[in-house]
Amino acid sequence: MKILRKKSLESMLVSAEKTHLSKTLKAKDIAALGIGAVVGVGIFVATGTGAHMAGPAIVISFILAAIVACLCGLSYCELATMFPVAGSTYSYTYITFGEFAAAIIGWCLTAEYLVACSAVASGWSGTLIGILKNAGITLPQAIVASPSKGGIVDLPAVLITLTLTYMLYYGMKESSRVNNIIVVVKIAIILIFLVLGATHINPANYTPFMPFKIKGVLLGASTVFFSYIGFDAISTTAEEAENPSRDVSRGLIICLAVVSFLYISVAFVLTGMVPYKEIISENAVPGALARVGIKWGSTLVGVGAILGMISTMIAVLYGQIRVFMVMSRDGLIPKFISKVHPKHNTPYVATLLTGITAAIIAGVLPLDIIVEFLSVGTLLSFSAVSLAVIVLRKKMPNLERKFKCPGVPFTPIITIIACIFLLTTLRAITWIGFLVWLCIGVIIYFTYGIKHSSLEQEKSEVNRKQDVN
Repeated sequence: MKILRKKSLESMLVSAEKTHLSKTLKAKDIAALGIGAVVGVGIFVATGTGAHMAGPAIVISFILAAIVACLCGLSYCELATMFPVAGSTYSYTYITFGEFAAAIIGWCLTAEYLVACSAVASGWSGTLIGILKNAGITLPQAIVASPSKGGIVDLPAVLITLTLTYMLYYGMKESSRVNNIIVVVKIAIILIFLVLGATHINPANYTPFMPFKIKGVLLGASTVFFSYIGFDAISTTAEEAENPSRDVSRGLIICLAVVSFLYISVAFVLTGMVPYKEIISENAVPGALARVGIKWGSTLVGVGAILGMISTMIAVLYGQIRVFMVMSRDGLIPKFISKVHPKHNTPYVATLLTGITAAIIAGVLPLDIIVEFLSVGTLLSFSAVSLAVIVLRKKMPNLERKFKCPGVPFTPIITIIACIFLLTTLRAITWIGFLVWLCIGVIIYFTYGIKHSSLEQEKSEVNRKQDVN
């Protein structure tokens, strides 16, 4: 059956060689890209949102989410060293489960990256406008709000998205340098918050520690899980890494270790500083410092939030661009999308398509996009990667693995069970929205992808030659 045909590793490597992307990224660059993706809007917003669901036990929620992310990270490390190609989960699924499953996972990743970028851009705009208001500068409502909020367009959200798109269009090496600087500054600001906040912890705020029992902890875990979206963007860097088999796995492990520590630490300090019922979700971390009278610290952390969201947008834009590029290269979406710029060595068509689409969404839609919608695509992708490790240990036992996921098949099985459990805690409206999105992806595959797939073209070429002979 056509929908079950699989891409070979050799075929993917040949396609990758033809694309000619610059191989300039080292482990530190890859780790910084992941940290930039994960430590963004989540740490400044999700922490407060989750605290309203789990109370001080949001710390446990973050630990549970971190465990699931880290377990899946082990599977990503194994597959990234086996298949040094862009496309992340999409590419692994194509090799393991076939074309239709890959098309669906690619569509899931689109929901994850594209919507995430637009939502973060809106959050960035709101934070910037808040800082400007505090400084006495008020911009016209028409150019700083979406139509549903009384404006015409959220211009700051559009401009930041297009600016970052141009950076990625110009070159990945330059973009990674900017991202690395932002990540260093952002981590430094978060550490300052931890130091300042730790001196204002009131132990009484931790009581009751689990006001909504285990149900609240689990709901908090499934809700804040979207904070970890983006770390899988690391595996899309394989074609641009200096040494993919080494740098990708190291970068991923460093990323997960750093972000897990930061999330758990911030959650602990925040709920110790402010009673969980009084945390302002939209301004959780800066608001906590302002509450205890550290105004300069609040402003500094607000600037950190601005920078944090920029690095998140860079990472999710990058991930979406590479997914589009590989899907186009495989013929599941139009081929011209994977064209590489002759001077900058970047997939410029995919970059412009992604950036412009994200900018339009960010400009006209409000920030209150359901965050669980992002988690659905992420959790399904994580499950696919974990299952792929088990399957490939059976089907490709002799293929070299520079990094081997420990405890197979038990580690991937535990990861899959955890992902499925978190998926069951999401609301029905979230699943309805996601299924609508999924149907669109299925329609695109059966009306275009199945006919223009590179595997279909190769088969047609073979048949043509046979007919000639």
